[in-house]
Amino acid sequence: MINIDALREKRSLGFRLPRFNRRQQTLITILLMIIFLSSVIVGGALLGNERIATNFETKNLSPSLKHPFGTDWLGRDMLTRTLKGITLSMGVGMLAATVSAFIALILGLLAATMGKWADTVVTWLVDLFLSVPHLVALILIAFALGGGMKGVIIGVAFTHWPSLTRVIRAEVLQLRSAEFIQVSKKMGKSRWWIAVKHILPHLIPQFFIGLMLLFPHAVLHEASITFLGFGLSPHQPAIGIILSESMRYLSTGMWWLAFFPGLSLLIMVRAFDILGDHLHMLMDPHHAHN
Repeated sequence: MINIDALREKRSLGFRLPRFNRRQQTLITILLMIIFLSSVIVGGALLGNERIATNFETKNLSPSLKHPFGTDWLGRDMLTRTLKGITLSMGVGMLAATVSAFIALILGLLAATMGKWADTVVTWLVDLFLSVPHLVALILIAFALGGGMKGVIIGVAFTHWPSLTRVIRAEVLQLRSAEFIQVSKKMGKSRWWIAVKHILPHLIPQFFIGLMLLFPHAVLHEASITFLGFGLSPHQPAIGIILSESMRYLSTGMWWLAFFPGLSLLIMVRAFDILGDHLHMLMDPHHAHN
């Protein structure tokens, strides 16, 4: 008697999708996120400024095939403005997050290798900055520096390092008890030599993962203070500027001015968040080989 189910199973073997383990799924996700984010950056860089020039003949147009994100009150294409704003925010966020990550790396190394006094000072600084809300400290720093791109970058960089500093400090404290560190101490190597030659290479994965996870927060806080008027110049096509300007026109039914830029910002931030999480899974020995 012919087994119909067995024949169906054999026929479907050629159409069955390949099954990936967790490491392969992680690598595929990382690759897709890198391609997506790179496409956004390239698109924002290649689009010309003629589509964001004032053109009153095309003002206040709702989303269409010609203008997928619609146009604003000056006839500027909102898709172009959004892509350029996302690219600018990504650049500011990445620079600020990189500076913040380096601050965390240096302070974490100092706290765990330079003695009790250094650990006390760094721990006090971490507790001090964590006790103040990010946005409040950011606004104060940016306002004191006169706003603009410089004020935003410095403000974001000097308010986002404490959490990563704690992680790096804890990692270094674990490494200090390792056998190769103890051997170097018995051989008379200095604390600084041990920190640079032995400990620092082990912190590179933590540094890059922390950088990727800091970036979404940096972008959101940059957009927040720019939206409130303490950040980038109104002449720059930043997402915070676009959202701030759109608030005056929502009551007239021009919902697309805020919806598409805000949604694009959330998608971009979520993409970097996913990239950071999957990089952590890839570099974590508990997840990498599952």
